[in-house]
Parts: sequence; C-alpha cells; structure tokens
Amino acid sequence: MKINHDHMTRIPKFKLSDVIPGASDKVHPAFIVNGKEVDAIYISQYENVIIDGHAYSLPYQQPATNITFEQAQKACERKGKGWHLMTNAEWAAIALWCKANGKIPHGNTNHGRYYHDMSEQGLCYDGYCTLTGSGPDTWSHDHTPEGIFDLVGNVWEFVAGIRVADGHLQVIKDNDAAAGADMSANSLAWQDLDYGFRFDKGDLYLTKSKNITKDWGGCRFKDLKTDVKVPEELIALGLYPVDTDMGDDYFWIDNEEKERLVYRGGSWLYTSLAGVFSFHANYPRSSASYYIGFRSAFCETDN
Repeated sequence: MKINHDHMTRIPKFKLSDVIPGASDKVHPAFIVNGKEVDAIYISQYENVIIDGHAYSLPYQQPATNITFEQAQKACERKGKGWHLMTNAEWAAIALWCKANGKIPHGNTNHGRYYHDMSEQGLCYDGYCTLTGSGPDTWSHDHTPEGIFDLVGNVWEFVAGIRVADGHLQVIKDNDAAAGADMSANSLAWQDLDYGFRFDKGDLYLTKSKNITKDWGGCRFKDLKTDVKVPEELIALGLYPVDTDMGDDYFWIDNEEKERLVYRGGSWLYTSLAGVFSFHANYPRSSASYYIGFRSAFCETDN
C-alpha cells in the first residue's frame, strides 16, 4: 500500500508467543504506543531517500546516507503525525516474524551481491551499494514483492528508541519512540533495562552486573553469553537470541563511551556477519557515514 506516496508494508499486531517459542501471550511491544495497542504498524518497503527535507520510501533509488541520527529522525517526523524513524521494537518484531516463519531475508552483503549466494544481486550504482528494492524477492522480509526490502545489508540502518549508555541498555518504553518521545541525550524518557554487557576473556556476556567492562568488541549473536535468566522482553527486542540457529549475524558493543546509538542489519561489506539480527552500538549520535542509512515507519497515535 501507499501512504502519502510512500511504499509501505503493513505488519498486523501479533503476540510474543506467535514469534518466540514458549513466550507469553503478551502483545509484542512494537504494537503498544503510549500504553495503547495499535492494530498494525506500517514500515517503509525501502530504505529511505530525502526529498525537500522529508523521508520517502521509493524503489530504485540511492538510499540516503551521510546523515546523523537526529537528521534522519527529523526527516521522518516532518511527514506528519504518526510518522517516525523506524524503532528497534519494530525492527525486532519483523526480525522475529521472519525467523518464526522461515523467511530470513537475504540482501546485498558483498558489493552488490548476497554473500551466501552470489547469483543473487541488485542494481549496483557505485561498485558496492544497490538501488533500493532492486534485488530479488528473497531480499524482502517475506520473500514477496510486497515485503520490506534490504533489511539485510546494503547500508546499516539507524533504529530509534534504544541506546547503550555507560555499557547499559536503555530504551524508550514499549514503542513510545513511534509517538514523538524525547530521545535526546539527556531525556528522562530513557529507561534502564538493568542489563548491560561485559567482556570476559574474549566472550561477550549479557549481565545485570553494575561493573561493566570498559571495552569494545562483539561476537556472533548466537554466541552471546549470559550470567542471568534472560527475560522475554530482551528476546522480544532482538537483544538476546531465540536459539542458536541465528546464522552468523553479529553483535557489536562499545562500552568505553557515555552513549552509543544503534544501527541494525549490516551493510554491503559485512558478508556473513550482516543479518536481520545484526546489531551495532559502536558510534555516537553525531556520527554520519556513507554506509549508514535509515527508513521511516508509521502508526496511528493519539498524539
């Protein structure tokens, strides 16, 4: 469907038990905005471009890059009520749906081609990046032409509503980041999940310890370790693996600085390490790069 000339994909509301084996029947947090359930979220089919300061989801375009988190956020919110930078809750919901339904998306993970099957390729315009949605249907979240393309590879994508602060995970509650919640560095809307990451002899651990290792690095998502019982909330947000069948998707963390924002999905140069569960929290909110882009999303809100 289209909203304001954007190509969007509707994702109907679902429960945690629909996508996480053994989970509760709670609604996934991506569908809870300002304390109320929404029937669906709408996600850009394509990595966004910016036209006259506004973000748009259009096929066969060069994705917008070299912008900061806040510039991407504003380009989405300028479109009007309900429009926002895609949130981590939304990204995780889609990633979990893909896994639960056997539709893990492929993508541009090796200079215009899919690393695991080099016969799959998109329209490469600069030797490494591809035009939005130009790959085969396996590059969409449900392997159809109506799906969400390029969640894996091409360019990393900013996600809203999550950060790593002094090594600890912080989020904006539920999917309130979709409704204009303050995500500035000093906002009181950030909530500590009481979990962080520590490095121990080369291994990365999810932990509740307040003594977070000042270091940076990562591991394959499936190899992330823990010294605590992991709540389903963290699995629901794509912060801990459902099981060990997670491919080689990689998880990078920098605990050395005050704040690190999050990108997901990987880019054209990450080969096997790019994936729909890949997570990158190594750079500050001021960073901008030729391999980092974004996409907008929409949901009905009361604000």
